[in-house]
Amino acid sequence: MTAAVTAMITAVVGVLGTLLAPVLSQRLTARQRDEETRTAEERRRFEERRDAYTAMNRASRQFHTLLKDALHRLRDGVYGDAERERLEEARRDHRDRYAEAQMIVPERILAASRSVNEVLAGIDAAVKRLDRDVARDGESAQRALRDLKDAEPRLSVMRTLMREDLGITD
Repeated sequence: MTAAVTAMITAVVGVLGTLLAPVLSQRLTARQRDEETRTAEERRRFEERRDAYTAMNRASRQFHTLLKDALHRLRDGVYGDAERERLEEARRDHRDRYAEAQMIVPERILAASRSVNEVLAGIDAAVKRLDRDVARDGESAQRALRDLKDAEPRLSVMRTLMREDLGITD
C-alpha cells in the first residue's frame, strides 16, 4: 500500500468513526434506559406483590382473630353491636384484599388464600347463625372454635408461599 492509500483509508475510517460515534452512543444510551425501565418495572411489580401479600395476610389474620373473639363472646353471652361491626369490617377488608390481589399474585397464592377463606367463611356463617339463634344441629360456639383451628395451618401455608414467592427463605 502506498502512503496515499493508507492516508485515504485512515481518513475514511476517521470520518466513519466520527459519524458513527453518536449513533453508537445513542444506541448504548437507549439500551441502558430500556434496562433501567425493565429493572424499575420489575421492582414495581415486586413491591406491588409484597404489598398485596402483606394486606392479604394482615386481613386474613385479623378476620381470624375477630371470628375467634366473636365465638368467645357468643359462648359467654356478651356479643354485641360493636363486635358485630368490627367483624363485618374485617370481613369486608378480607374480601377487598383478596379482590385486589387477584390481578397481581400467582394462582398458587390465591389457592392458598381460598383454602384459608373456606374455613373463615364457614365459621363466619356459623357466627351469624349462632348470633341469630338459628344454629344448626350440633352447632355451638365451642365447636366452631375447634373448627376455626383448621385455619391456623392454612394461614401458615399461605404466609410461607408468599414469603417464598418474594424470595425470603429461612
